[in-house]
Amino acid sequence: MASYQLIKEGGGGLDMKGNNNCTVRIDDDVESAFQRINQSSSSSPSHRLRPKASSTQPSSRLVSLDVFRGLTVVLMIIVDDAGGIIPSINHSPWNGLTLADFVMPFFLFMVGVSLGLVYKNMPCRATASRKAIFRTVKFLILGVFLQGGYFHGINNLTYGVDMGQIRWMGILQRIAIAYLVGAMCEIWLRNDEKVGSGLSLLKKYQWHWVMVFMLTTVYLVLLYGLYVPDWSYQVPLSASSEVRELVKVKCGVRGNTGPACNAAGMIDRVILGIQHLYRKPIYARTQQCSINSPDYGPLPPNAPSWCQAPFDPEGLLSTVMALATCLIGVQYGHVIVHFKDHKYRLLQWLVPSSGFIILGVLCNIFGMHINKALYSFSYMCVTTGVAGILLASIYLVVDVYGYRRFTMVLEWMGMNALVIYVLVACNILPLILQGFYWNHPGNNILSLIGVGKQKH
Repeated sequence: MASYQLIKEGGGGLDMKGNNNCTVRIDDDVESAFQRINQSSSSSPSHRLRPKASSTQPSSRLVSLDVFRGLTVVLMIIVDDAGGIIPSINHSPWNGLTLADFVMPFFLFMVGVSLGLVYKNMPCRATASRKAIFRTVKFLILGVFLQGGYFHGINNLTYGVDMGQIRWMGILQRIAIAYLVGAMCEIWLRNDEKVGSGLSLLKKYQWHWVMVFMLTTVYLVLLYGLYVPDWSYQVPLSASSEVRELVKVKCGVRGNTGPACNAAGMIDRVILGIQHLYRKPIYARTQQCSINSPDYGPLPPNAPSWCQAPFDPEGLLSTVMALATCLIGVQYGHVIVHFKDHKYRLLQWLVPSSGFIILGVLCNIFGMHINKALYSFSYMCVTTGVAGILLASIYLVVDVYGYRRFTMVLEWMGMNALVIYVLVACNILPLILQGFYWNHPGNNILSLIGVGKQKH
């Protein structure tokens, strides 16, 4: 959603001077970065894959990045709007993988790919770091504002949020953190190794892979090693009641990856506070918690005590594993920077992507379940592998063979992903439209066309 704006904001190719009189030229948008890469390779041998005659010259921009991002925006809109109608495409209630579960890792992956391009030339690391931190803070603030509870939703024109209950984590916050970590790795964890093969590429960015390994290790150790004690939370006795009932959840386990007693939820409850977590947990759609599963619904008889407990799908521990998706995406961007041959680029993308998918499936088979809410290691592997194969496919069709006629809308959506996300996915556009009504708030433009119509 925010990957393009995180990279592009501020204009391309800025000359930034720091206090140490160093000058850094950072290609702040992907197009200018890719144009420089192509210009530097204009004298290289012809590409082995023959594109259409109209696209034999290198493009001044990597269109496939925008198309990929636009396709993900379309996917996001489809699952957001149709997920309630077709629950099977909505996020998996817990273990498993659905169409909606690819949206988040696809965006994180594309943030990484973009970072691999824009930090190609960067002699002044301190200035680049300050700029990356500043952008991250801006997007963290935007994420808290949009997803912290300030806007009360469709059919509710009130606004404002109790700071004691504001939600700190969210989609934009996770993307911003991933951007910061990816940018810092690009700025500080690189060496002067000359790249001429896949092995030399691995050596040049070996510390990136060390970081991926460390993040994965921390995640697995905490998820499977922490002891989760019994805990409790409060729920209203009724929809209109201010009296709350204390509900106790029995755990006392270690290494559990179920909805109630996993370490990810415990870490969020301890550090963020249970009152600051997402109040509509995805596991409320499981068979144990909903008679309409896999959709939301009334609690079945003898429902577990944890069914109404808050749980943040963008929590702290799951974000640790999500960072790995972004860092792996950075390596896919490095392939574009260091290799000019279309066939070699595709090979460098498809081989590791296939390996990630196989590894993820094997982990799932042996008990490390694919789980989006926990951002499990198997989930990271499978979704990253699919993202790599999809990128290679779009690159082959759009940038190699030049078939852009049917992707122009996706390209535009990819270039304006953040705006679309804010207006549509964050319900800002529906709220604006509902703000104009006649006689009664229920008489508005949306109700006129049958969207979000209130019952009286």
